[in-house]
Amino acid sequence: MLRLWPWLAAASSGLLCRLCFAPYDQAWLCWVALTPLITAVWFSGAEVKRRWLRDLLLGYVAGLTCFWSVFSWLTTVTVPGWFLVGTYMAIYFAGWSWLCGLLRPAPRKPRPLEGLEAVTRRLEEKRAAERAGTPAQESRSSALPNESWQDNSPWLSSFSNLRLGILLAATWVTMETVRGTLFSGWGWNTLGSALHAQWAMIQIVEYTGVPGLSFLVALTNVILVVTVRRFIDETRVKQRRPHFEFTLTMAAIVGVIGYGVRAVQVGQPSTSVRVAALQPNIPREQKFSRDFAQATFEKFVGLSQVALQSKPDLLMWPESSMPDPVVPGTASYQFVMDFSKEAKVDLLTGVIDEEGKDAYNAALFVSGDSERVGLYRKLHLVPFGEYVPGRHTVPGISAIVGDQVPEDFGFGKEHTVFQLTRPEIRVAPLICFEDTIGELTRQFVLRGANLLANVTNDGWFLRSAGSQQHLANAVFRCVEMRLPMVRSANTGVTCFVNEFGRVTQILLDDTGSQFTEGVLTGEVQVPIDYVPTFYVRHGELFAHVCAAVTGLMLLGLLPRLVRRKAQIAR
Repeated sequence: MLRLWPWLAAASSGLLCRLCFAPYDQAWLCWVALTPLITAVWFSGAEVKRRWLRDLLLGYVAGLTCFWSVFSWLTTVTVPGWFLVGTYMAIYFAGWSWLCGLLRPAPRKPRPLEGLEAVTRRLEEKRAAERAGTPAQESRSSALPNESWQDNSPWLSSFSNLRLGILLAATWVTMETVRGTLFSGWGWNTLGSALHAQWAMIQIVEYTGVPGLSFLVALTNVILVVTVRRFIDETRVKQRRPHFEFTLTMAAIVGVIGYGVRAVQVGQPSTSVRVAALQPNIPREQKFSRDFAQATFEKFVGLSQVALQSKPDLLMWPESSMPDPVVPGTASYQFVMDFSKEAKVDLLTGVIDEEGKDAYNAALFVSGDSERVGLYRKLHLVPFGEYVPGRHTVPGISAIVGDQVPEDFGFGKEHTVFQLTRPEIRVAPLICFEDTIGELTRQFVLRGANLLANVTNDGWFLRSAGSQQHLANAVFRCVEMRLPMVRSANTGVTCFVNEFGRVTQILLDDTGSQFTEGVLTGEVQVPIDYVPTFYVRHGELFAHVCAAVTGLMLLGLLPRLVRRKAQIAR
């Protein structure tokens, strides 16, 4: 059992990380989730020949446990895809665990007592020996192990411990950043995003983005392990010193909360915009079937008539709302244009667009007078959801999703902003998972958008936690940009989010379930004299700084790695 504890600790870290996210949402666990893994890496396996490989595998076990469980809702679409996603994403846990081992504090060489310190120590030993009735030499001999051990302990320096925590927090952020970027990226469910409902904590992301929260959480995990170990060491040497590393970490948390409380009290001039968002709740097996096309049209007409009673400035339909492409000559195109002419309301809807042999996941905007029609083609496609990477170069890879993605969608090229009939309102049309990507959303805001609008279809994931996790990762865009967001989903979550990341309205049935059919109407406050945030102006600067710190650290460790490789070769 003693041999198994490090592996069980690693798996428990993965499990604790998983419990931070929907449907469990135990966000408080993120502050301790990494501590079992860190403990296993630092305090076990000293006798193992290739300890670095063991550290790597411990992290991989933690990653597999986390990602296979947190993304289990992918099995509703593709079991091989779920397996592949977890297997791949666990690499980032493994990489961080390896770095933890690389930065593991090593015992220092004991230093001899010199000068006045040595004289004082000998006098104290002599007096203690006389009181105990034992020879002085014996007393000194018994004191040597304690003295030597104290000198050897690498955990008694606050500065060294804080530096260790900062380095490991920076590398954690770097791993999350790479995960959210490489191979077009999927950066869901980072440590920082677990705090999505903690409104006071998350306000800092207008400066740091979500990586700032991940940094603070990872730092806290490291400092907690260091603090416990330091207490143990100090108990043995019977000497306690101020724990500046722990104090500064706690002060940082309090400071972030204090800033958040202050930030939500500062408003900006705004105007009220009335929005109506539809949630048709069409089953995925009917959504693109021409056999159900007429029923789909009738459902949208019925729900829209209810929505129009509130006289909205903007009516929203969800992603790929129509049963076939919305291009001239199709029944869906004719339906949308006829409805727009009759309703006389600004309409934003998700559609499938075609040009030549290419198909696009797109958002269509039709003005209330039907004289202005705009089209945005999705820029960030979901791997294995909207296209298969390497479909034409890697044999058999398309079998991962089977017939769910028979052909690849085309990539859009422009960040298109739609201007409503009210000219002061400019909409960023985010499709599906695009509202979980800060850098992409930022580009719309730089082009003048002051209202974030998401059209999505999370019906692929049935009644799983997928749609809840989607929303949890999306609310940070509002804080980063200090702009409200309105969401229209096929099966949920249809809601309004304010500029502080709070969900102000949500469409639920009588039982409190999001999986319902209906219309959400209400008002959102849109800034009229918008001042870009630090994040809008500078993007993921904090993440880039963390990446630079990680790079410099690895350069500094390079000589050690070279020596280790040479020793292994001999």
